[in-house]
Amino acid sequence: MSPRAVAVLGPGGVGGLLAALLSRAGHRVTCVAGEETASALRQGGIRVRSRQFGEFTARVEADTRLREPVDLCLITVKHTGLRDALERIPAGALGDGVILPLLNGVEHPALLRGYYGEQAVVPGVIRVESTRLAPGVIEHGSPFTEIDLAGPHERVEPWAAMFTDAGVRTRAVGGEAAALWAKLAFLAPFALLTSRYGLTIGEVRTGRRAELLALVEEAAAVSRACGVPVDPAHSLALYDSFPEQTKSSMQRDVEAGRPTELDAIGGALLRAAARHDVPVPVATRLVTELTTR
Repeated sequence: MSPRAVAVLGPGGVGGLLAALLSRAGHRVTCVAGEETASALRQGGIRVRSRQFGEFTARVEADTRLREPVDLCLITVKHTGLRDALERIPAGALGDGVILPLLNGVEHPALLRGYYGEQAVVPGVIRVESTRLAPGVIEHGSPFTEIDLAGPHERVEPWAAMFTDAGVRTRAVGGEAAALWAKLAFLAPFALLTSRYGLTIGEVRTGRRAELLALVEEAAAVSRACGVPVDPAHSLALYDSFPEQTKSSMQRDVEAGRPTELDAIGGALLRAAARHDVPVPVATRLVTELTTR
């Protein structure tokens, strides 16, 4: 595959891992971040320790702002900092490049299309557990990294091929809503329960299994009401396959005292439930308790 010019807005756990993998595969990668992070990446590159990909260091370019057009711009910041971060990617500097958000939640595509135009945005979802230990230092804990890209096959297939070539299992899926809701229906129970009780997934699936089952059913019911059927049994099987010490990214944010994506995950679930008159008592209680905390 011919090299592509790729920008990564937010080279944290997810963005840093993808930036390193794409750079290792021969693409020109520019990470866009704050000055401290950009300086660290310019000096030392991105060091990855991964169960799936091994240990390696990848060289990347880095800046505090996108200054020239790229073929693809990955948006991998936390939802809490999205609006401010977008100032680093001016629409005029993007050229004809594609915006690919790999964010949690279902409400961000509309915001991004307001910035960059209807045709510029190709939504996607990623399934991975990856953490930034320090600027340019990434620990990838899950034995998998999977991306779904939503949109017409002919438009998204070249990007799917690029990620696959870099080692990331990627597929082109049809509907945007299907991709986003499949991720949210799976993520919400995991994020809400691990964050509320400070437990790993192993502890949740044993000590809090009744709540896990109820929350999975609630999330599936909301997804179905939004036109996207999901299989609760599949979600449970995935939870049961996770290493028992796995934590959600929202739980890590709670532990570190950082702003969390509670509104993008739990809030979005409750808003959709309200629109479709779907009762979600367990989700409502957990979101309320996390909000008051």
